[in-house]
Amino acid sequence: MEFSIKQGSPEKHVSSAKLRSGCVMVGVFDGGKLADSAQVLDTSAQHYISEIIARGDMTGKAASTLLLHNVPNVASERVLLLGLGKRAELDSRQYRDCMRAAMRALQATSAKDALLYLAELPVKGRDSAWCISQAVLAAYETAYRFDRLKSKPEKDKKVLRKIQFGLLTEKPSSALESALTQAVAIAQGMVLAKDLGNLPGNVCTPSYLAQQAITLAKTHKSIKTTVLEEKDMQKLGMGSLLSVTQGSAEPAKLITLEYHGADKKQKPVVLVGKGITFDSGGISLKPGAEMDEMKYDMCGAASVLGVMQAIAEMGLKLNVVGIIPSSDNMPSGTATKPGDIVTSMSGQTIEILNTDAEGRLVLCDALTYAAKFEPDTVIDIATLTGACVIALGHVASGLYSNQDKLAQELLAAGEQTQDRAWHMPLWEEYQSQLDSNFADMQNIGGRPAGSITAACFLSRYTKEYRWAHLDIAGTAWKSGKEKGATGRPVPLLAQYLINRVAGGK
Repeated sequence: MEFSIKQGSPEKHVSSAKLRSGCVMVGVFDGGKLADSAQVLDTSAQHYISEIIARGDMTGKAASTLLLHNVPNVASERVLLLGLGKRAELDSRQYRDCMRAAMRALQATSAKDALLYLAELPVKGRDSAWCISQAVLAAYETAYRFDRLKSKPEKDKKVLRKIQFGLLTEKPSSALESALTQAVAIAQGMVLAKDLGNLPGNVCTPSYLAQQAITLAKTHKSIKTTVLEEKDMQKLGMGSLLSVTQGSAEPAKLITLEYHGADKKQKPVVLVGKGITFDSGGISLKPGAEMDEMKYDMCGAASVLGVMQAIAEMGLKLNVVGIIPSSDNMPSGTATKPGDIVTSMSGQTIEILNTDAEGRLVLCDALTYAAKFEPDTVIDIATLTGACVIALGHVASGLYSNQDKLAQELLAAGEQTQDRAWHMPLWEEYQSQLDSNFADMQNIGGRPAGSITAACFLSRYTKEYRWAHLDIAGTAWKSGKEKGATGRPVPLLAQYLINRVAGGK
């Protein structure tokens, strides 16, 4: 999909610019009140649009649409009216809902290109750059399909190839162009994360993830990929990570991607993504219902790959390292048993009371490994606990950090992109739930505060650096009729890195 920004008027006869397209989209507020661009069209069309609105076919209700053909004196073949709701209530959430509805309606037509006059809408607390960014993300989200494994994928799909953002008053500034470029890169990073998440466990194995990382390095010279095998991890003393893969026929991989976008002296941001390509629970076997969704247990890894691709496409002036500890968690005669004690790379011993609490076991060794890069900041991303879903549902990711300032930076990036997180407590009082009679700690803290005690476990391996943990168990994928990976938290992480560059960090 191609995107561009142009200044000009949507009607047919203008002196300065003539913008033609298969469809032009303009907004209508509650009560049939026309947005500025819609007024321009209506005047040119001799009040054709306002007459239709007067008949009651379009009331301006938020996220409603009405497609018109052959509107007089309008260059475009179609005009799509988009309901925006009450002008005073047009906020971030409502705008995004409207964008998704608009893109679905647009993609249902046969138009190959479209002109959208939506960037200058009065969205509370947002500018045109934000409006354009969200429209791009909505276009990719509604166009996304995962049918590569179907024997007969849909042929002759209607494909919207080009979208222009029309501006009535503003000029296409460098800030707008930059926002557009960044949004496209983020959206494509989300597509990669979704594709990887939606692949089944018999295709997307640790070896497959490693190959994707190698391919990224071949595509982008700014990325260097290294893959460690199980024998390499044994030499490093990664007994915790290797305990998870003991029952699987698939070999574990420790994948590292190094993106060099700044001076070598600049300390990197390290992103650590949980890459359990299928989680049966191991000997602590999960219930059979919906176990198929445990192919999504590598969405943390997928988000790291998506972010690395996005920042490479942007050419972001920052050093970033992606670390992906990847394995399967399967039951077999060689699998780790409840009660087993293992030694992590840090030297700390762990009593494994539940083999289904395996994400923290692969992450803790990867977090210890991260220290070798002398990081400025480390952020791990994991579908870690069902307890986080109970706490926050499917709206916000759980956010933990050993520094409040870092937490605030990530929260701000989430608010910017509407890929939101919620700051959870990481208090010392919770640590005692991990006490073990036989090892330095146990890998579960019981039912109370399950997401918090999982973060407490990880915090014991992150004392050397600034660290945050994102529990994305509730946000990485959807179940039911809309089943599929969401691509979150690629927008949050990418925006956080963009903000660091903008802030001179």
